Amino acid sequence: MRWIVQTSLRYRYLVIFLAAVLMIVGIARLKNSAVDVFPEFAPPKVEIQTLSMGLSAMDVEELVTVPLEQALNGVPGLDVMRSRSVVDLSDIVLIFKPGIDLIYARQLVAERIAAVYPTLPTWAAPPVIIQPLSSTSRAMKIGISSNQYDLMDLSMIAYWKIRARLLDVPGVANVPIYGERIKMSQVQVDLKKMQEYDVSLNEIMEVTSDALDVSLLMFSEGSYIGTGGFIDTPNQRLGIRSVLPTITPETLGEVSINERTKPDGTPLLIKDVAAVVWGTWPLFGDAVINEGPGLMLIVEKLPWANTLDVTRGVEEAIAEMQPGLQGIDIDTTIFRPATFIETSIDNLTQSLLIGALLVVLILLFFLYEWRVALISATIIPLSLMASLLVLNLRGVTINVMTLAGLAIAIGAVVDDAIVDVENIVRHLRRLRKEGSTQSTASIVLEASLEVRGSIIYASLIEISALLPVFFLQGLSGAFFEPLAIAYVVAGLVSPLIALTVTPAMVLVLLSNAPIEHRQSPVIPWLHRIYTRILNLTLRFPRLAYGTVSTIVMAGVVVTPLLGQELLPSFKERDFLMHWITKPGTSHPEMWRITAASCRELLTIPGVRNCGSHIGQAVSADEPYGVYFTENWISVDPSVDYDKTLTSVQELVDGYPGLVRDVQTYLKERIREVLTGSSDTVVIRIYGQDLHVLTAKADEVRTALEGIEGIADLKKELHMETPQVEVEVDLAKAEQYGLKPGDVRRAAAFLLQG
Repeated sequence: MRWIVQTSLRYRYLVIFLAAVLMIVGIARLKNSAVDVFPEFAPPKVEIQTLSMGLSAMDVEELVTVPLEQALNGVPGLDVMRSRSVVDLSDIVLIFKPGIDLIYARQLVAERIAAVYPTLPTWAAPPVIIQPLSSTSRAMKIGISSNQYDLMDLSMIAYWKIRARLLDVPGVANVPIYGERIKMSQVQVDLKKMQEYDVSLNEIMEVTSDALDVSLLMFSEGSYIGTGGFIDTPNQRLGIRSVLPTITPETLGEVSINERTKPDGTPLLIKDVAAVVWGTWPLFGDAVINEGPGLMLIVEKLPWANTLDVTRGVEEAIAEMQPGLQGIDIDTTIFRPATFIETSIDNLTQSLLIGALLVVLILLFFLYEWRVALISATIIPLSLMASLLVLNLRGVTINVMTLAGLAIAIGAVVDDAIVDVENIVRHLRRLRKEGSTQSTASIVLEASLEVRGSIIYASLIEISALLPVFFLQGLSGAFFEPLAIAYVVAGLVSPLIALTVTPAMVLVLLSNAPIEHRQSPVIPWLHRIYTRILNLTLRFPRLAYGTVSTIVMAGVVVTPLLGQELLPSFKERDFLMHWITKPGTSHPEMWRITAASCRELLTIPGVRNCGSHIGQAVSADEPYGVYFTENWISVDPSVDYDKTLTSVQELVDGYPGLVRDVQTYLKERIREVLTGSSDTVVIRIYGQDLHVLTAKADEVRTALEGIEGIADLKKELHMETPQVEVEVDLAKAEQYGLKPGDVRRAAAFLLQG
């Protein structure tokens, strides 16, 4: 320790120069550092989705979800497996134990899926492992609408141009499109005309299949892609490529149906028995943009991506594409968490500037010596900047918990900055007053070492008090470990700065400066007050004991009345509302309710826009039917936050018969990681019989009713939904030469395509 201080004093100008360089480099580096609201708090997670178009939730569960669950059971490191089977989709979420490498876990899951996929029904699409997503995966929600293009053309532009470009932005994991209507040629058969010309559905399906490059009908000859081969000439080889002539509904309608003819002798064409048009798939999801039809693109980020960088990259990409997207309205402000981060940074910067000014004024006011105040006021920000630079070099994201750790450490930093300086100045004053011939450098050295040992021991004791935090598990560990790391780094860096920079600055600024003792005017006044209190305490010690005991007892009484929250409520300007109707609600009805709610929300002063997504999107992480909607609104910063939130809540409560709530995204994500749901507390009941489970759930809900503090008590909507069941009469089918599979395929293609 002595060698460190001696070296700093010997090369004092170099030390001060390096300190200035550290500040400049720190400021430059921190401008581009990763900034987010929260640290990455979710455990390693792998999500598998299997699209099963046209299947009921029960069929998806029995034929897809259960076989996949059985294959995935026992994956090394697996902690929890959750699954959801809805119409058209199987979704399985595997949550691994903390510390498992995410890429390794995905590899294990991919191997299990590859082994089980051949055993799945042929109509189930290949299982897809969703891209790894951050805990707060939503980086932006983009609303797209147009008065010039219909939704099918808009979907093709969004898929092939906008989405493809956004996926190229560093940090973007996925961009699902809600309301997507992929444009495709459709043969919509007319049953009366088929009967008139005695044409079967299978015949039309086979003819259509054979007219295409490759058919979706696996049992037809058209499902195989024919190879062109090549021709060798004396001097070159020419490849053969078949050019499909039926690329539009008009040309597809001109294809003849085998060798059939109409009564007038002309060939019977597909268009004679069907309407051949541009169409889209049966919708399993949709979007509402500012009370009208549109598309919603959800930009999701990777776990190691930075929200600000992703947002800027997406906005730059959209700005580049904007000249080629005439007639298309793009709203990137429906949900933009970067705005909250930017506002927080601005507020924090303003608070730090005010705080720095107050620190300087207080130091001047109490120390009453500008050189001493300058040294202390320099050491404090230098210590914090050095701590931030160390965290940045370690790849730590600056977030609310990191800043909280630094805020807690400020007490130790200030102590290191002031105690050392004050002790050195006191020794210099005393020895100069005594006429000592000891050099200033040696006085600074001895005075610094006099207090440095005890301060370092105190810092180590404070750091050791946080060691248990590093052993916390789960969500608490994920949140508080960055806080502890920031505190430990600041607690180690601050003594190092005090050992090196403080002595160097003292020697430079105070070696020849007059440092006569000038007492601040406020000090005598504070001494008089303290003397009176101390005399009173010594004269009546019971009064002191009674006061302390009263304060302690008041604290004990008040503690149970204080609320308990992992984190404070952040005043985010983006709100989400869940709208859940009963399963079985139709798509048109859900769209009507959603559009009506958006229309009303936009009438609230300060609500700038409204975007909603209904049901599912391809490869999205919301595995729900069309009975599920999320409404998103953005609120103007100039309006009163609490008043606007109250107005939104009152409007939402005005929709009866729905399960609904008003939340902010950050709080919703924390709850979902904890419970797998957006609710605070979730009670799960397991069993084999759905009817028994429903009855038990009703009993639990009845028992919980009336407990103080419970709000929005509800039961998950697992219920039998109305459906049309087609059961083949084998005797009658035999009369017509039909098999049950023929009936199922015909019904499926008539309704689902």
